[in-house]
Amino acid sequence: MSTQAPVLNDVPPTPRQVAQLHATWSDPPGPWGWLSAVNHKAIGRRFLVTAFGFFLAGGLLALWMRTQLARAENGLVGPDLYNQLFTMHGTTMMFLFAVPVMQAVSVYITPLMLGARSIAFPRMNAFAYWVYLFGGLMLFAAFLTNTGADAGWFAYPPLSGPDYSPGKRVDFWAQMITFTELSALLEAVILITTVFKLRAPGMTLNRLPLFVWGMLVTAFMVMFAMPAVMLASTSLITDRLVGTHFFNPGEGGDVLLWQHLFWFFGHPEVYLIFIPGLGFVSTIVATFARRPVFGYPAMVLALIATAFLAFGLWVHHMFATNLPELGKSFFTASSMLIAVPTAIQIFCWLATLAGGRVNLKAPLLFVLAFFFILVLGGLTGLMLASVPLDLQVHDSYFVVAHLHYVLLGGAVFPLLGAVLYWWPLITGRMTSERLGRWSFWLLFIGFNVTFFPMHLLGLEGMPRRVYTYPADRGWEGMNLLATVGAWVLAAGLLVFLFNLWRSWRRGERAGANPWGAGTLEWGSTCPPPAANFDATPVVHGAYPLWTPPREPSQVAGLAVDQREQLVTTVLDAVPDHRVSFPEPTPWPFLSALAVTLCFVWSLFTPWGAVYGLIPAAIGLTLWFWPRRRETAKHLAIERAPR
Repeated sequence: MSTQAPVLNDVPPTPRQVAQLHATWSDPPGPWGWLSAVNHKAIGRRFLVTAFGFFLAGGLLALWMRTQLARAENGLVGPDLYNQLFTMHGTTMMFLFAVPVMQAVSVYITPLMLGARSIAFPRMNAFAYWVYLFGGLMLFAAFLTNTGADAGWFAYPPLSGPDYSPGKRVDFWAQMITFTELSALLEAVILITTVFKLRAPGMTLNRLPLFVWGMLVTAFMVMFAMPAVMLASTSLITDRLVGTHFFNPGEGGDVLLWQHLFWFFGHPEVYLIFIPGLGFVSTIVATFARRPVFGYPAMVLALIATAFLAFGLWVHHMFATNLPELGKSFFTASSMLIAVPTAIQIFCWLATLAGGRVNLKAPLLFVLAFFFILVLGGLTGLMLASVPLDLQVHDSYFVVAHLHYVLLGGAVFPLLGAVLYWWPLITGRMTSERLGRWSFWLLFIGFNVTFFPMHLLGLEGMPRRVYTYPADRGWEGMNLLATVGAWVLAAGLLVFLFNLWRSWRRGERAGANPWGAGTLEWGSTCPPPAANFDATPVVHGAYPLWTPPREPSQVAGLAVDQREQLVTTVLDAVPDHRVSFPEPTPWPFLSALAVTLCFVWSLFTPWGAVYGLIPAAIGLTLWFWPRRRETAKHLAIERAPR
């Protein structure tokens, strides 16, 4: 590391320097180079593809269940397989898709928005991806061998305990939780460090893009929420494999302890999914309204308030348990209060659209659908915050409808809009506007036809998590309608994915900044080069590409033959010092394999957790072992005159 800060000037690098810079930051070619990659854009693309792969798998499981419920007393699926289907569906969507896909977008976009050459801790970023991939594959490998989790994605004891769930099904589920939450925690540390220390000069906190604010708030929430569910899953698996009694009332344990630990994570997780969606909406609204988002300070404070309030809602899911009524009243009030910051943001977005010159493209259509669906989902959330009503509709399809309106409407619709919006940046090609609109209308109509009837089914008493129902209850018509909607929803998703594939194969070339956006990620080429920018930019406004050019405009003095990154101060983004980033290496991949071996081995014998740590420790040691060549480069950079 060198403590000498680079200078800010307007001397552009030469073409030779630019070519050497991007060659330095490129990952090695070939299969081994693919396993060694640490560039944040390569890891971000892998995260996105893997997360959408799990999304498709979870969607197929849901379609399978929905087809089973299309008519009464259907024999397509038996009770045991159905238990696996709904558990795998919920687990996949909540743990393998919803949070990871938001972090995946951030891994790719955040360094570009900040004007950085890389994400912080690039090797740890690669390790987090491999851990996430191996954890998800482990869960689905178990499912394909009839060892799929079957106690619900929430896995309440005593149902998930050793007495009522023998075998390895819940064990695989619990280990998957530890895998995915480890990955999420690592990504949270990486993103917080990136935002605080790797911003371009001049990008003060009050110039930070709202998307980055959303991801920063999300990362802090992950730091506080994820340890709770990791503690719960570890306690559950020791109950099952070692013989502890954390959740065994007969030996002094408490089954409600699981619910407190799980929902202390579970309800903030809704906002871990939702808050990045708010960042997507702010970015898309500003670009297609052709003006900055109205009420920037209010928007930032609303994001922070949402994060704080989210940790005071977990008993919202436990109103049917034997808890003090005064405590339930407190959580009712908190559940209603959290609607206030969301309402503030919605009014700010509407004011932005009303005062702008709206360009109604497909990404903005998904945002407008988000407004409609989120408001409806929020209203049913306020209904469920009322203890008397919650007791009546608890464990009914009303709750299923509310959950999907909030999560799909509040997160997936903005996510799909964001994918269309940033696809030209990722691939260098434009998507089809016509196919984008077709996919939107199919998804919007299919979504509402699928999930709105579930409100009525819940009010009529249909319980959730049942594989069939009697023909004399009058539920068949609504279930058939919901199943038709699910197939329309699936068709819309296929059109959406076909649009992306067609664009990637032969779409129109995207020029520089095709949407006319104001944020910094569009200040490079589409797609960006290995080092993101030819020279680190200097920021003079909240929307740098809409700000008139001023001097200085870029940073000079960073090495082009070394992975060197400018570090700035936390508050004002003043250049502080330079730091050398590590080279690509396969050790994050190999270390993730060793950790996976340890976790899987421990499922079959407690000694696996002991002996399995040996290869993991060897992998991590070799990962961090100093290389003579890299050390010599670092010393040469430190001693070089500037």
